Amino acid sequence: MVEHVDIFIVGGGMVGTAIAARLGHSGLNIAVLEQQAPPAFDPASPPDLRVSAISPASRALLERIGAWQHIEAMRSAPYQRMQVWETERSAGTLFDAGEVDAANLGHIIENRIVQLACTQALQQHANIQLICPDSIQRLDIQAGGSRIELASGRSFVARLVIGADGAKSQVRDAASIGLNSHEYPMHAFVATVGIQGGERDITWQRFTPNGPQSLLPLPGDYASLVWYHQPQQVQQLLQLDDTALIAAFSREFPDALPTLTHVVSRGSFALIRRHAQDYVRAGVVLAGDAAHTIHPLAGQGVNLGFQDAEALCQVLEQAVQQGEDIASLAVLQRYQRQRMLPNHGMQRLMDAFCYGFSNDSGPLRFVRNLGLKLANHSGPVKKEVIRYALGLSTPDQLLPTPLALLKPRLKRA
Repeated sequence: MVEHVDIFIVGGGMVGTAIAARLGHSGLNIAVLEQQAPPAFDPASPPDLRVSAISPASRALLERIGAWQHIEAMRSAPYQRMQVWETERSAGTLFDAGEVDAANLGHIIENRIVQLACTQALQQHANIQLICPDSIQRLDIQAGGSRIELASGRSFVARLVIGADGAKSQVRDAASIGLNSHEYPMHAFVATVGIQGGERDITWQRFTPNGPQSLLPLPGDYASLVWYHQPQQVQQLLQLDDTALIAAFSREFPDALPTLTHVVSRGSFALIRRHAQDYVRAGVVLAGDAAHTIHPLAGQGVNLGFQDAEALCQVLEQAVQQGEDIASLAVLQRYQRQRMLPNHGMQRLMDAFCYGFSNDSGPLRFVRNLGLKLANHSGPVKKEVIRYALGLSTPDQLLPTPLALLKPRLKRA
């Protein structure tokens, strides 16, 4: 028996489940496919290795779909301040949510918790079915209705297929959508660590010639440590025992960070920027990592995915209200026009930070220090950076601000 649905979402991760829950009141018949259910939440367990910095803009979406209440019932770590510096000798720049009258800059939350919360939210809607665990056996993308055959033997015909299935998207491949990619000359080493002094309300980030170093607060006596380095150095870090690893952290990271007590878990991953050449075809659309991946140094990956989700759902809801075909290329291109340029701009902005700061050139070091000093002493610059962190500003708005403030100083000099 073939089952007919309006929308078939491939990928029940954070973005896929958010899209489904966001469309819960649309009247559309929706199926969500996920290969493996996330483990249930255990409050006694230490935080997971994979976490995201959820911006206030993303929190607003999660509240709107009914997922935030489930996150609050589990755990998250809000942070009010962000310390950025290049060397320990410099004071660096402190960004504080209070400077724009905001409660916080965001929350550090385990990916699994966000996924669990969004899954609970979508299960409140009778028009959404979650298929998990299962996987695609065959996917034929057709403008008039795509055919999906699952490993379990179930078959579907969908008016619209949404690919929210990650960087190695099956949907993107099945739709023959090309991909531009670039591998960065550094890998990310990540670790969940215990800290002294309890939960903090601040994130730290320092730029070095080898790449950024970050420490993010987690609930309780834990933090997430991220160390970007050359691939061979990351492999060496993975081989160290816990004592030697903490010694390496203490030696290489700034003294201002909390004292590390133990290592809970560790891992690494390559850094690859990807951007789909198109987000849409007739009958198919990409969102989140299936459409784009970004350097994670500013924690914008999943936030861009949630912005995709909101924009796509608005386009689809408007099409339903106006009696249009939700799978038509004309409708789906409205979403692409909204999201492709901002996503590409954010990728380029992260490249500028990555390569501009991971360089020991004297002139570049001077410009970096000058930029941090300007940001620290200029209210408009700091406020624009904070608005960006809150998800209220776009790359094109952020980049001109320090340049505009710098020009008068250069003229006077």
